[in-house]
Amino acid sequence: MEATTCGSVIGSPEETGGSTGSSAPRGEYGQYLSRNPAELDDVVARVQLDGPDTFLAAARRAKQAQREWSRVPAPVRGRVVAGFGRLVEANKQALAGLVTREIGKPYTEALGEVQEIIDTCDYFVGEGRRLYGQTVPSEMPDKQLFTFRAPVGVAAVITAGNFPVAVPSWYLAPALVCGNAVVWKPAEYAAATARALAELAWRAGVPAGALNLVYAEGQPTFEGLRAALEDGAVDKVGFTGSSDVGRDIGELCGRHLQTPCLELGGKNPMVVAADAELDLAVEGALFSGWGTGGQRCTSLGNLIVHRDVHDEFVSRLDTALREATIGNPTQDVLYGPMLDRKFADGFESFLEEIAPHHRVLGSESTGRITDSNPRKGFRGDHSTGLYYHPVLVDGLRTEDTLFRRETFGPIVGVTTFETLEEAIELGNMPGYGLSAAVYTTDPGTAFRFREGIGAGMVSANNSTSGAEAHLPFGGNGRSGNGSRLSGMWVIDQFTRWQSLNWDFSGKLQKAQMDVGAVEPQLDYRLPTELRGHR
Repeated sequence: MEATTCGSVIGSPEETGGSTGSSAPRGEYGQYLSRNPAELDDVVARVQLDGPDTFLAAARRAKQAQREWSRVPAPVRGRVVAGFGRLVEANKQALAGLVTREIGKPYTEALGEVQEIIDTCDYFVGEGRRLYGQTVPSEMPDKQLFTFRAPVGVAAVITAGNFPVAVPSWYLAPALVCGNAVVWKPAEYAAATARALAELAWRAGVPAGALNLVYAEGQPTFEGLRAALEDGAVDKVGFTGSSDVGRDIGELCGRHLQTPCLELGGKNPMVVAADAELDLAVEGALFSGWGTGGQRCTSLGNLIVHRDVHDEFVSRLDTALREATIGNPTQDVLYGPMLDRKFADGFESFLEEIAPHHRVLGSESTGRITDSNPRKGFRGDHSTGLYYHPVLVDGLRTEDTLFRRETFGPIVGVTTFETLEEAIELGNMPGYGLSAAVYTTDPGTAFRFREGIGAGMVSANNSTSGAEAHLPFGGNGRSGNGSRLSGMWVIDQFTRWQSLNWDFSGKLQKAQMDVGAVEPQLDYRLPTELRGHR
């Protein structure tokens, strides 16, 4: 299959001919080959990388376009988002196939990811008619008070590639319907998928300059963002990625008195109570921990299992994991390859943290699946891609790196607890706060867990993964700064409140000073016959 060539697009393809419009020499920042991680010889995209000047040029172009886009009535902007959703729906299988080819996500999951774009657009069509303000009563006569939602301006959106189309849509749809323009920097290893999504947005009617696509590596992106903030060309930053990079972006934005929308990593706990339905908990753990190869921000990190059911639960999970099918993502598998070689290298470094006090379960071996290190029941040809054994590590200790760090790969650890308070403490200890789950048949346990856990998203008898398009998505602590994507909550990220006071009295009325007052008779006491005692 032929590779596509991807380069930054400032404005729209029709406006720039697909070129960057930048004064930077072509090739200065090199080329990235986006490879199919299931078949490494398959180059999906040849990506022309750009630098800080291109990012700054895109932000300036967006600033020009945003003025006109914001004047388009919000319901009309909503119709553009509606068209975006319909175009995605018409291209659902093709887009899902590209997701599978470029990042190795199983095709059934890729279809679900594309459906999430459709659901998101369906939701935000209505927001074009629901960007409500309020009328507020004044304390003075002949005066009216109003509040309005106004667009933020230009949003710089930087996304990871593990959800290469769904997560960007969480930013793009609300940002555009609220009247903002966008500079989008996707992950290089999902470049073709990003271009496909942008093409659908442009064809839906997003005007030239309102959506700009920039391909760059991390450091040039950061420098370009710094320059755009100093230039006043970026008004809001949205970032999905690692906690470490999120901290740097938060610091940079803080210098410009901006609050970014940060959706970061997770070390998501799942508590299995003594009264849990164990087969259901095993099913949830299998999908949470090893679905997408553990490469979701919401992937299960630590299993916290009650001592009374630990042995039985771990035995059942070990069996289920050994029987799970791993392999080519175009087939029916639990997971396919690692997303990219850099994630494979990172996962291998975490495998080095397995210690003598750990009991390793889940497969015949650990590490990359090869002829000399095979996986029973592997589906497809393991020699072509970045395939790794699933790992279940029993006997985690709180001081272990595997307990405290996000591993971003097919590995889950197990520790035990006796009281719910201890389980909650263990769940909060790594300092992340994205997603958490509890399996129990006692509603009291579920509600007490919800009250104590620091995660922004909590599930009872369900997995740590699986967001719905109309619920707030986001985390606390090392998982984010409290901002939320999805649903009505994300509107607060892409609008600012503006108030208007309209005085038609014909004179200056001063708040708190020219206010009519009614004084109570504070020395009044109820007469004897109206008192309740004799």
